[in-house]
Amino acid sequence: MKAAIYCRLSEEDRNKQFETDDSGSIQNQKSMLVQYATEQGWEVYNIYSDDDYAGADRRRPQFNKLLKDAEQKKFDIVLCKTQSRFTRELELVEKYIHGLFPIWGIRFVSIVDNADTANKGNKKSRQINGLVNEWYLEDMSDNIRSVLKNRRENGFHIGAFALYGYMKDPHQKGHLIIDDEAAAVVREVFTLFAQGYGKTAIARMLNDRGIPNPTEYKRLHGLRYKNPKTRDSTLWKYFAISDMLENEIYIGNMVQGKYGSISYKTKQNKPRPQSMWYVVEGTHEPIIDRELWNKVQALRMQRAKPFSTGTIGLFARKARCAYCGYTLRSSKVKGRYYLKCPNRHVAQDACPGAFISVAKLEQAVLGELGQLLQDYLDKDELEQNIECCSNLQAQKKRLTDDLETYRNKVAEYAEGIRAVYMDKVRGVLSENDYIAMTADFSKERDRLGRVIADDERQLDEINERIEAGGNRRELIEQYTRLDHLTREMVDTLIGHVTVGRRKKGEKTVPVEIFWNF
Repeated sequence: MKAAIYCRLSEEDRNKQFETDDSGSIQNQKSMLVQYATEQGWEVYNIYSDDDYAGADRRRPQFNKLLKDAEQKKFDIVLCKTQSRFTRELELVEKYIHGLFPIWGIRFVSIVDNADTANKGNKKSRQINGLVNEWYLEDMSDNIRSVLKNRRENGFHIGAFALYGYMKDPHQKGHLIIDDEAAAVVREVFTLFAQGYGKTAIARMLNDRGIPNPTEYKRLHGLRYKNPKTRDSTLWKYFAISDMLENEIYIGNMVQGKYGSISYKTKQNKPRPQSMWYVVEGTHEPIIDRELWNKVQALRMQRAKPFSTGTIGLFARKARCAYCGYTLRSSKVKGRYYLKCPNRHVAQDACPGAFISVAKLEQAVLGELGQLLQDYLDKDELEQNIECCSNLQAQKKRLTDDLETYRNKVAEYAEGIRAVYMDKVRGVLSENDYIAMTADFSKERDRLGRVIADDERQLDEINERIEAGGNRRELIEQYTRLDHLTREMVDTLIGHVTVGRRKKGEKTVPVEIFWNF
């Protein structure tokens, strides 16, 4: 029997000399598990170790490698110190320990809490462990949120990075102090805008003088910064100037909570309405005085021109510059709408600058779409050449498999409730313990019921889309007779469009369309 050992430490360890070293806790886990495997006569296939990762983090590299190797049946046993070291999520306990591992022929063993899938008698204890670990995650998340909320409401800075122009006070946690070098640039930006310079013009002036943008400045000074995924990240851009001019932190007000996490189970964030932001006035020394701030805000309001809901948004977030890859910005000149690259004017030789009118781009898309679809229709090979629903069958299979798993789990919870009842009847459980355990099982069963209903709805939608495939020819023919596009059509048909710049002596702008089919 081959055993795969999995170790995990969630808290930041302080007894490591180097970041690449294993912590003392990880070393102890490895030693304990290797010794246990040897005593059982198991061959250690591999040791998978995630240091400084939370039990709810599904992106753990070694955890995912373990699951991949398990699916390929490279070993027979997964061995952990406790079940919570493998995961603290009840959903993953059910999915892997009780679901996929038995299918793959994998036995799960944790030695401290005696979890062993080879022993059917302790399945309820594993489920209870999963519930307890789930409660732990939720309680810990609530406690952290409460502490952070309190600190935000009291004006303490809790972010990982200080805003450009400031630095973290080394003598007072949660307090910002002015970074004189960067603050001088901030004051210049506000002053230039107040003097009538536009945001792109200000960005170009800073770039021409070789002033690094906020990210590059922090990198050069050894400060913590978020590494952007965009190219040419050393340049100032329109949006960097725009964000700076509206940030109240520069007048001494602490503004936090613009984004909030979706759930304690994920690190994904979403924007929060401004009414939910935490704004505390006068928490630190301002860089911009009130008079200059008010003048800049008045100018911003004067220059703000709300776009209409018509053609201007037709290719929003879909059109990109063929030279630098940035999303094209919209503009209006004499009643006509245009798309242009924001990098064209931010620095000398930064980008040739894509440029095209929305009307011309729409006609280019309609022309290629009509020709493309007509070719398919003429050849009568729609079913072979257009696979609009290429992944629907895969989605259907995934949902069907998930539904089967969830329904089995609901049945298991019902069985668990009956088993707990029998334990109460036999006097093994007290009345209070029975009520508490059945409430937990019922709660999880109801949650799975809602998940099943949602998956069934998605499955019905997918079946409808698959059935609509029989009418694909009629649907496609509708697109060959279009005079205008709608935003819905663009979202459905087009992944993105790259636009170049018309060369002298040529009549057309180079356009490349990446279709969704």
